[in-house]
Amino acid sequence: MKFILGKKIEMSQVFDEQNNVIPITILEAGPCVVIQVKTQEKDKYEAIQIGFGEKKKINKPLTGHLKNLGNFRYIREFRDKKEKIAKNEKEEYKIGDKINVSIFNPGDIIKVSAISKGKGFQGVVKRHKFHGAPASHGHKDQLRMPGSIGSTEPARVFKGMRMGGHMGNERITVKNLKVVSIDSEKNLISLKGAVPGARNTLVEIVGA
Repeated sequence: MKFILGKKIEMSQVFDEQNNVIPITILEAGPCVVIQVKTQEKDKYEAIQIGFGEKKKINKPLTGHLKNLGNFRYIREFRDKKEKIAKNEKEEYKIGDKINVSIFNPGDIIKVSAISKGKGFQGVVKRHKFHGAPASHGHKDQLRMPGSIGSTEPARVFKGMRMGGHMGNERITVKNLKVVSIDSEKNLISLKGAVPGARNTLVEIVGA
């Protein structure tokens, strides 16, 4: 399983061989450092913990955990329940190993997880795509209202009712994104399509 941490840079577009426009998202991925290797014997599951980014100061417990590998801003853990995580069939990851964007190739299918943009409190028209009430006579102040939220007999609102509320700022995973290009010198990876989150948002990239 391939995995790496990165941050969203921007969106752009490129042209393919048939001069078709391809929307892409440019990510700065890695380099990441392996901090901890968890095993079935010691931790009851297998996983790889990696660090990404820099931070000026970290607390003493985290300093002891990192063992002078660096002051990382982000630490994430990747695990695979189906098979053992390894670089390849023979070599396994070790503490201190570096992971860079070169582990991916153009044409690879990956999935990306990130925190989406927060949009605050929104009504049902924007949050749930309600079409609203008619704007003609007899519908005063009802244009973007949610309408009825339940019958009289239960005298309560059922769970799961679509209503206004907090929108965005959620962990979103987008699957089946295609790698368009790789720039190992600048640690950049271009993906076809959109990736959740604002610029400089932390993204987790995992090979399908």
